Amino acid sequence: MTTAESASQPAEPAPGGEFDLGALLAGRGAERYALHARYLNPQLPRMLHTIGFDKVYERAEGARFWDADGNEYLDMLAGFGVMGLGRHHPVVRKALHDVLDAGLADLTRFDCQPLPGLLAERLLAHSPHLDRVFFGNSGTEAVETALKFARFATGRPRVLYCAHAFHGLTTGSLSVNGEAGFRDGFAPLLPDTAVPLGDLDALTRELAGGDVAALIVEPIQGKGVHEAPPGYLRAAQELLHRHGALLIADEVQTGLGRTGDFYAYQHEDGVEPDLVCVAKALSGGYVPVGATLGKDWIFKKVYSSMDRVLVHSASFGSNAQAMAAGLAVLSVMEDERVVARARATGELLRSRLAALTDTYEMLADVRGRGLMIGIEFGRPRSLKLRSRWAVLQAARKGLFAQMVVVPLLQRHRILTQVSGDHLEVIKLIPPLIIGEREVDRFVDAFTAVMDDAHSGGGLVWDFGKTLVKQAVANR
Repeated sequence: MTTAESASQPAEPAPGGEFDLGALLAGRGAERYALHARYLNPQLPRMLHTIGFDKVYERAEGARFWDADGNEYLDMLAGFGVMGLGRHHPVVRKALHDVLDAGLADLTRFDCQPLPGLLAERLLAHSPHLDRVFFGNSGTEAVETALKFARFATGRPRVLYCAHAFHGLTTGSLSVNGEAGFRDGFAPLLPDTAVPLGDLDALTRELAGGDVAALIVEPIQGKGVHEAPPGYLRAAQELLHRHGALLIADEVQTGLGRTGDFYAYQHEDGVEPDLVCVAKALSGGYVPVGATLGKDWIFKKVYSSMDRVLVHSASFGSNAQAMAAGLAVLSVMEDERVVARARATGELLRSRLAALTDTYEMLADVRGRGLMIGIEFGRPRSLKLRSRWAVLQAARKGLFAQMVVVPLLQRHRILTQVSGDHLEVIKLIPPLIIGEREVDRFVDAFTAVMDDAHSGGGLVWDFGKTLVKQAVANR
């Protein structure tokens, strides 16, 4: 190795020396974007640089984080819903310190530790029609478990899913993903079939063949924030059961209070899914965890004998840290009345945004439940704005929503997201702990951005030109 090559290599710790995370971050934290570009997904830093999201965030607490210059930001994204209690909730932190300090004999694989049973008991208390839980490590694992269990329990090969659904990106969950952009290039997938959300006639036609194991559905779709029509889930459940098939509710994002009930399916009376998938917020934002809840007969059919005791398992499933985080999260939710708070704050935020639809002609709709809110933009009426809108749409659908998201961050220090590729929808999924102060801050900032956009000029449209050029260059 040459002297120059040696100098470019990270220094090795001295033999017997202690690992010092703080020193490592202090010494090399500034390389974060270069490290991602070289060793991870190269398009992520490129995308962040292009839209001006390449911030250096240093610390976080609750619904806020701070950059390297000490600027404070409001989080309306919650890590795609993972940070349901915000960042670094003291109760969850203490639980993790406690479980590490306990020095438990974890993951021996041949014993029964108490924490998984305690967390299952507490989860099932919110799901009285369900009986058992399988713990994995993520939302997509929870979905994979549900797909396998439904197929085995019914003896049928096919699962139905809804157009535009998102259930994860591993191969099984990708097979029930309703967006071609995620599926392209990964075939062959499982023999599953899409039906439109809310279309009972389409569901009936697919069930007629007798080969359907289940329908998997998000009660409110994350992509675009579209809610199942009133009565659909219960009617679908009755159809499925009549044909010997199961209902799977994907509550990975909508569950644990996000929509103002513990589960989103609980907004409709009489809906009792056979399998329910949860994850994200159950982690407390610390330790990945996923859970699949189901009826007793389904689990007993899968685990039908001692020979099948490990027929479905996960190496890190039910680990003590994840279980402790989950127990702490549920405790906080009950003690701090998080579900009721999310319902009240969500209604305040949604109503205040909906009141703006009469003011701004490009604001087409505000929808959702609890703190899962979609803000949709549409074609304006006035000629001047309509011509600008047409230019954006010709370049790439979804650019106007991105034009709103960027100044919300750059000028108002509020982090949001466009709800999906080629969609003119912003999705708000903030930590469930926000209150009126955060609602005021967001609505004031959003109003300022919309004022700028509807003025026909200003920074919003200047950035729009940049986005158009980038979209055309990427074709």
